[in-house]
Order: sequence, then C-alpha cells, then structure tokens
Amino acid sequence: MILPTLEEYSKKYQHIKFHREDGILQLTLHSDNADLVWGFAPHQELGYCFADIAADPENKVIIFTGSGETFIHKEDLGGGGVTAKIWAEHVLPDAKRLLTNLLEIQAPMIAAVNGPATVHAELALLCDIVLAADHTVFQDAPHYPSGLVPGDGVHVVWPMLLGLNRARYFLMTGQQLSAQEALNLGVVNEVMPQATLLDRAWALARIVQRRPALTTRLTREAMLMQVKRAMLEQLPYGLALEGLAACDFWPTQFAAENFAKK
Repeated sequence: MILPTLEEYSKKYQHIKFHREDGILQLTLHSDNADLVWGFAPHQELGYCFADIAADPENKVIIFTGSGETFIHKEDLGGGGVTAKIWAEHVLPDAKRLLTNLLEIQAPMIAAVNGPATVHAELALLCDIVLAADHTVFQDAPHYPSGLVPGDGVHVVWPMLLGLNRARYFLMTGQQLSAQEALNLGVVNEVMPQATLLDRAWALARIVQRRPALTTRLTREAMLMQVKRAMLEQLPYGLALEGLAACDFWPTQFAAENFAKK
C-alpha cells in the first residue's frame, strides 16, 4: 500500500497551508494568504484534505486554525442557484465527506480558533481540544438566518454541546456567542489573546504527543464514537432537508439579489 506523504498532498489544496514539525501538523485555512472566504471550493477541498491527513501515519497531532483575524467568517457561494441534481451530485457528497473524513482522523486534533467562527464553526468544535482567541464569536450564520435548514452537521454538533433547547434557540435566532460565553457553556476549553493562541496550541500538542502514540490515537477514537454514530444516523437526513429548502429558497433569493443590482 502506498500511503500519502505531506510533500505530495500539501501541493493539492488551494485553501489550506501545511506546516509539520516533530509530527505535529498545523493546518491553516486561507484565501490568497488572507482570511478564508468559504465557498464550494474549500467545502470540497477540505473533505479530501482530511482523508489525506488521516491516511498519513506521520501526522501525530493536528492543529487546525485560520488565517488573519477570522477562523471562518466570510462566505461567497458565487451568486448562483442550486438544483436538486446539483445538490445530490455535488453538495451532499461533499458535505458528508467533509465531516466524516474529519472524524476519521485518528491523530488528536486541537482547534486554535483565531477569530470569528460564524460559518461551519462545527469543524473546530469537533476537535478534541478547542482554544479561542478572545475576540472570537460563534454563530451559525449560513443556515436558518440565511433561509436554510441547519442540516449539515450543525443539527448534530450544537445540541450535543449546548443541550437541545439552547441549541434550538442558538440555531433559530442567529445568536452570537462570545468567546467568554462559549467558555462558560463548555463549548471551548480556553480563551486567550490571539497573539498567544498558536503558542498555546503547540504547547498542548507537545503535551498530548508525550503519551504513547497508539494510546493517544485510540483515545480519540473512543471519545468520538457517539459523535460518529450520531453523524451516521442524522447527517444524510439533515442534508436532504437542507437541500429541499435550498432548492425552494435560493433561486428566489438570488433572482431578487440580481434584480436589485440592475
């Protein structure tokens, strides 16, 4: 079996930077070396990237962060609509791959949330240790506040973290949680100035790496079992509901936006 190497897969992805030192791999999301703008391209790339990382035994601990002042805060879907065919053939499999491949990474993951995480914050929150810069806010902006069902994993992750009633309020009102509020609710583990965030992430990664390698990998596996089970049962159905809403709402929304620009 030929396993992927960092030298090979680090060149494949437009929106992800890689830096590995002593088995600790730092992934940094970006768009043209600045804050990531989320869209269909990074949505597709990241799922395949997670698969490459999972298959590389040289990755002992993962640090997951963003560029600039934000984790994922900006979004550009290209101003186009979506059909059931596009959703079924592209969006749905990419969304499933994104989360399932993240959960298949056995190396422990540390999220260093370097700023606002209002788009796909669940990617950071599925990590084993979650650190946040003190100017971070958490929100689920792209779904219910934007006319869509919160179906692509957020309907699984947020109820697990907040409890059902808090999660429904959070998702349906567009509530923003400050870094301190997220800490108080148990959503993140530590809050600190952005300037010290990555140093702390690397320090924790070295602590985690001191334990026996197999013990460390299997500990993450054990801790994620309930999350994997919930995703297996609920993710495809949530995505199907989200797709129905998107096919109904997005064509009208984009038509109105295009008309307003004329």
